[in-house]
Amino acid sequence: ILPSASSASSASFASFASSAFSAFSAVPPFCHFVDFYYVYLSNKTSHHIQLISTMNPILKNILAIVAGVLIGGAVNMGLIMISGSIIPPPPGADMTTAEGLKAALPLLEPKHFIFPFLAHALGTLVGAFLAARIGATSHMRLAMIIGLVNLAGGISAAFMIPAPGWFIALDLLVAYMPMAYLGGKLGTKQG
Repeated sequence: ILPSASSASSASFASFASSAFSAFSAVPPFCHFVDFYYVYLSNKTSHHIQLISTMNPILKNILAIVAGVLIGGAVNMGLIMISGSIIPPPPGADMTTAEGLKAALPLLEPKHFIFPFLAHALGTLVGAFLAARIGATSHMRLAMIIGLVNLAGGISAAFMIPAPGWFIALDLLVAYMPMAYLGGKLGTKQG
């Protein structure tokens, strides 16, 4: 229970309340300045964020292509490296050099071309899938870029590494662009 206030104490309370209210009413102009400054900084920050967000899809697409090429290449090399342990080369064949491949070509059977084809096809498929999945925009375009990069590698390999004509045709026609298309379709983000 509060003690009853005398008129003098009521007057002092009223003057205290009045001065306190006027002190608090003096704060809003400062708060408005702080609010204005905060809004100003927010607009500058959002402007920078807008600039970054317009650059971000481009950077993200470039990184998607790089990741697709690197991971697809790793899949390709991994399959090539294990191929000899799954389907052994003919006895005495040196499959580590272009000259050794050229000398071993008459000894190679169609089964020896399964893993090179799978390496090219699955490397392209995985790379295109990743590029389409990671990319910010133009997912199929990114996947097809992976296909074109790998196709260029396949064409150059066809000139450097000896192989039968049927394998070169099958490899260039099936292992790259169709697999890139399939990887792009699989990796395209559904809304």
